[in-house]
Amino acid sequence: MRKLYMMQLATIFIGFIIFGFSENIKGPAIPRIQFDFSLNESQLGTLLSLNALGYLIACSFTAWLTRIWGIKRVTVIAFASMAISGILIYFSKQYTMFSASYFLMYIGNGMLEIGLAILGARIFVRNTGTMMNLSHGFYGLSSTVAPLIATGLMKVTLFGHTLDWRGMYLVMLMLSIVPIVFALLSKFPGDEINHEERTPLRSLLRDPVLWLMVCILTFGVVSELAVGGWLVNFLEKAYDWNTVRASSMLSAFFLCFALARLLLGPLTDRIGFTLSLIIFSGMSALCTFAAILGGETYAFLFAAAGIGIAMIYPTVMAFIAKRYPNGSDTAITFTVTSMGLGSVIGNYVIGGIIELVKKSVGSDSDKGLLRGLQAGYGFIGLCAALCAVTGVILYMLLRKRREVI
Repeated sequence: MRKLYMMQLATIFIGFIIFGFSENIKGPAIPRIQFDFSLNESQLGTLLSLNALGYLIACSFTAWLTRIWGIKRVTVIAFASMAISGILIYFSKQYTMFSASYFLMYIGNGMLEIGLAILGARIFVRNTGTMMNLSHGFYGLSSTVAPLIATGLMKVTLFGHTLDWRGMYLVMLMLSIVPIVFALLSKFPGDEINHEERTPLRSLLRDPVLWLMVCILTFGVVSELAVGGWLVNFLEKAYDWNTVRASSMLSAFFLCFALARLLLGPLTDRIGFTLSLIIFSGMSALCTFAAILGGETYAFLFAAAGIGIAMIYPTVMAFIAKRYPNGSDTAITFTVTSMGLGSVIGNYVIGGIIELVKKSVGSDSDKGLLRGLQAGYGFIGLCAALCAVTGVILYMLLRKRREVI
C-alpha cells in the first residue's frame, strides 16, 4: 500500500515539475523563435494567444475525458502529448508545423493542470492543504529554474550540433516520459465511482460557494500571473533599475512563492482553508500596496507579496477536494476554466489602466509614466485585496450554514 502511495506521489510531484518546465522555458526561446520564423510582434502575440486558447480548450474537456476513460489514462495521454509535441517542435522547419506543435503542447498543459488537480483531490484525503501546497511547490521550484536551464541547454553542443531552442524543447519535454512510467505502475482512486454517484455540474452551479471560489481563484491568479509580466517593467521604468537588478527582484518573488508553498502548507490545515485564503491574500495585498506607496526603499515587499499569493491556488484546490468529494473533477474543471478566462481579461485591464492614467497626468512626462505604472501595479494589489474580501463573504456564508472548512 505504501509503495502504491509513493508511486502516486511521484506521478504528481514529477508531473508538477514537468508542468513548471513546459510553462516557463519559453522566455529565453521566444526571441530566437521570432528571429528564425521572421515573426513581427503581432504574429508573436497571435501565436501566444492561440496557445492560451488551446490551454483553455483542454481545461474544458479534461473532466469529461476523465469520466469516460479514467484519470490514469487521461494523465498518461497528457504527458504523452507533451513528449510528442517536443519531437514535433524539434523537426518543425515551417512556421505552420511549429505553431501546430506548440498548440499541441498547450493542449497537454491544460490537460495536465486539470489532471494533476483531480489526482491531488482524490489522493490527498489527509492533510489536504499541506499536500496540495507541497505539490504546487514543486511547480514553483521548477518555474524558478526553468529559464536558467533553458538558457544553458540552448548553448549545449552535442556531436558538433548546438541544441538551440528546438533541441532544448525536445530535451525538456521528453522528460514527460518519467511520470508516464510512474503513472502506468500506479492505480488511482475515484474512477470506480459510478456516474450516478457523481455530483452533476447543474447541481454544482446552484451552489453560491462554487461561484465565490471562482472569484477568489480568478482574483488570486490575476495577481499572481501579472507579477511575472509587469514587475520587471515597473522597476525598470519607475526606478531606473537595470534589467539584471529588476530580474533579480522577480526571481526573489518566485523564490518566496515556491518556499511558501513548500513550507506553509501545514498552516492551511491548522487554521482552515477559508481563513487561510483571507489571511494570505490580505497579506499579499498589504505588501503590494506598501511597496508602491513606500517607493524604491520598500521594493523588497514586491517579492514578499509572493508569500501570500502563492497559497491561493493550492488552497482553493484543497477546499474543492474537501467540499465536493464526488464532484471534484467537474468543480475543478469549471473553476479553472472560468479562472483562465478571467485572467486573460485581467492583463488587458492592467495595460488599459496604465495608459489611461499616463494620459490623464501627462503622456510625455516622467511623472505620468510613474503614476500610470503605480496605478497599473496597484490593480495587481487590488486583485489580491478583492480575493481577501471575497474570502470574507465566503466565510460569512459558510459560517451561517455551519459548513466552514
